[in-house]
Amino acid sequence: MSTNVGPVVSPSPLRPLEYDALKDRAVAKLQALVRIPTVSDRDPDEIDKASFDRFLEELRHHFPLLHKHLDLTRIHTHGLLFHWPGLSDQRPVVLMAHLDVVPVEGEWQHHAFGADLVDAPDGSPGGDKKVVWGRGTLDDKGCLTAICEAVERLLERGHTPNQDLWLSFGADEEVSGKCAPKAVEHLRERGVRPWFVLDEGGAVAHEAFPGVKPAIAVIGVTEKGVTSVELRVEGRGGHASTPAKMGPTARLARAILRLEKAPFHASAPAPTIELISRIAPHAPGPMRAIMKRASNRPNILTRALIAAGPESAAMTRTTATVTTLQGSPALNVIASTAKAGVNIRIMVGDTVATVMDHLSRAVHDKHVHLDVIEANEPSPISPYDDDDAFRLLESTIAEAFPDAVASPYVQTGATDSRFFTAICERVYRFAPFRMSKAQRQAIHSYDEYLGVDAFAEGVLWYERLIEQLPD
Repeated sequence: MSTNVGPVVSPSPLRPLEYDALKDRAVAKLQALVRIPTVSDRDPDEIDKASFDRFLEELRHHFPLLHKHLDLTRIHTHGLLFHWPGLSDQRPVVLMAHLDVVPVEGEWQHHAFGADLVDAPDGSPGGDKKVVWGRGTLDDKGCLTAICEAVERLLERGHTPNQDLWLSFGADEEVSGKCAPKAVEHLRERGVRPWFVLDEGGAVAHEAFPGVKPAIAVIGVTEKGVTSVELRVEGRGGHASTPAKMGPTARLARAILRLEKAPFHASAPAPTIELISRIAPHAPGPMRAIMKRASNRPNILTRALIAAGPESAAMTRTTATVTTLQGSPALNVIASTAKAGVNIRIMVGDTVATVMDHLSRAVHDKHVHLDVIEANEPSPISPYDDDDAFRLLESTIAEAFPDAVASPYVQTGATDSRFFTAICERVYRFAPFRMSKAQRQAIHSYDEYLGVDAFAEGVLWYERLIEQLPD
């Protein structure tokens, strides 16, 4: 039996009298959807389409009112776009999530698609006693199920939102697919200009910054651009018994090491400075003075963020990391072609062009070819200072998570919402779930799980957000 040593957090003030019943039924729906292995792939022939079909059938089964009362448009293969007409269409809102997941990697304590209900690991935030274990609980079936459950509950009460509400659920987010762009195209054709868009991204993050005890409810107001580059070296190849100096694999290895030794310039963009300013009062003494002067001493702040660890360091610069390697198909054959895939997350202020220039100068080898596989610029910064939409998110966070400090931040991971910046200037990224540092590290890794109470509170958060849409 796990001994939970996580922070003691008061239950959300939004919890209604029927909270336990809500929790039981919502968790059962999440489990049913997590058990379906909707793994996306860049190669359409490698996708198990039957799993995606089954997911949509299961979604219809668990949310009958949503499917009965909302207009549904299928997007691309398995994407969904629901429309809930409100009392007004002047300030429509889009809530987003995605139903696909990344492949399973590593050794899991419980089956990755078992959706087992197990004792919470030590350190689970909010005092959760039970968690749902499985791929997609955090990324992103938790958000999808919570949004649907919130809408289902509101429909049961006969609620009509003050503004038109759109639910955009992609089916290929993990491979930068076509669902989100096609959803944007559909909304544009219908003349829909959202007041704001809300997708996954930030969270109610515990253990987010060394020495800061309160959770930080981070709302992504921008996200890094995702660009993929392949380093490629060609050569003669040959028999492994007669190797020549600086063959393709050795030359590629040298290029990788050169990239590792040439990090991008670090700086603190405006949302990061605002984040640090907001959490400064909660920082330990030695750090508090530095953080309070964040806007006046950005260089010192940047160095402190880098020293605090990879999660905070990623908020200061463009990152480039080698993720795939390919060489010879046999142990006794010298590779004629060696390749390395580099995943790049471009910070606000940098561009694809400046990143490619940096890579070229760092590698400094004309025999190493840099092939751009995918290119995306950083997203524009959405308003957060004295803005009605952002204030609505903040106030709803304050109601549900009064112990947390809400703040804008730079989203380091990519989301489907980046495509919606073409039709909306207010694109935000926030998943209303408490997450420990270990949970955040499990995303795209192994042992992904979501606390039962954390999930149920997320349902109530979405419900309250919809109820509070202004007229």
